[in-house]
Amino acid sequence: MTLKLGVPSKGRLMEKTFDWFGARGITLQRTGSEREYAGRVDGIDNVALMLLSAGEIPRELAAGRIHLGVTGTDLVQEKLALWDQQVESLEELKFGHADLIIAVPQAWIDVDTLDDLDAAAAAFRERHGFRMRIATKYHRLTREFLRTHGVADYALVDSQGATEGTVANETAEAISDITSSGETLRANHLKILSDGMILQSQATLWRSRAAAMDDTDRETLAELTKTLFG
Repeated sequence: MTLKLGVPSKGRLMEKTFDWFGARGITLQRTGSEREYAGRVDGIDNVALMLLSAGEIPRELAAGRIHLGVTGTDLVQEKLALWDQQVESLEELKFGHADLIIAVPQAWIDVDTLDDLDAAAAAFRERHGFRMRIATKYHRLTREFLRTHGVADYALVDSQGATEGTVANETAEAISDITSSGETLRANHLKILSDGMILQSQATLWRSRAAAMDDTDRETLAELTKTLFG
């Protein structure tokens, strides 16, 4: 068999991942055009490079179709129920930093905490006859976070575009989204709740707990781990 390594297929995550491995003596490179998802690994034998979208990598790890993968903490914990039973974190890579947060309109001057949000949500439903809408791509993480903190009267609405714009477009009253600098939130007149940090995410190297391995694969993994981590 061959050890399969899944890496983001484009953008800064791919470039940073290539740089991270390269600095440790393992060269990853795309072969062919940007429309092709083929690549190669130099510096170690018996490792195949799989170029995938960052969002696909958690699923491929959980299914055991790849042995290792680089993707964000947010995507692993959002897409995989009981994620720590399906994958193991081998190393945080110190790039791809982003925070998953709850944000509300800046005009809501009396809403600064989750307790305030809970009260506002109850008042909103009483006034309007429907639940306050929170737009997000992160349904699992947002729902678990709000349940843990006792926020009840809300409805999650799916956002596949620019989540920060949903409040201005009046398709949601609040959002749960990834932010790195907060500039886009401020530009859309949104503020992060003081206790609204759901998750601090970064690119991480994960190992599948489900992928089949023979003796050669185990030897390759041991060699790769020694090369990368010393």
